[in-house]
Amino acid sequence: QVQLVESGGGLVQAGGSLRLSCAASGRTFSTYSMGMGWFRQAPGKEREVVARIRWSGGTTYYADSVKGRFTISRDNAKNTVYLQMNSLKPEDTAVYYCAAGRYAGSTPIYDYWGQGTQVTVSS
Repeated sequence: QVQLVESGGGLVQAGGSLRLSCAASGRTFSTYSMGMGWFRQAPGKEREVVARIRWSGGTTYYADSVKGRFTISRDNAKNTVYLQMNSLKPEDTAVYYCAAGRYAGSTPIYDYWGQGTQVTVSS
C-alpha cells in the first residue's frame, strides 16, 4: 500500500498563490514507471486532471485551464510531488487530490489517492 498525505490547501484571494504538497510513503513503485498527479473536483462537477508528472524523466502534462499558471514538480529523495498554483482564479476552487500510480506505456494508471485538500479562491 501507498499512503499519500496532502497539505497546503486553504483560502486565497484571486490572483494569489498556493503550493500543494503530497508526500508518498509505504510501498514504492519502480522509479521508471512511477507517476503522480493532481486532480480536482468542484461541487457538482466531475473529477478532472490538473497536472501529472512521470518520475523518470520528469515529463509533465497540464490541463489547458491551468497551463502557464500551475507548475508540478517532484522531489525524488522525499517521494513528494508539489503543485505550485499562481494567478489563482475563483474557478480553481475545488478539492484537490493527489494520486500515485504507474505508467503502462504512455498511459498513467492511478492506484492510490490522497484524502483531498480544499482550495478556495475568493473573488
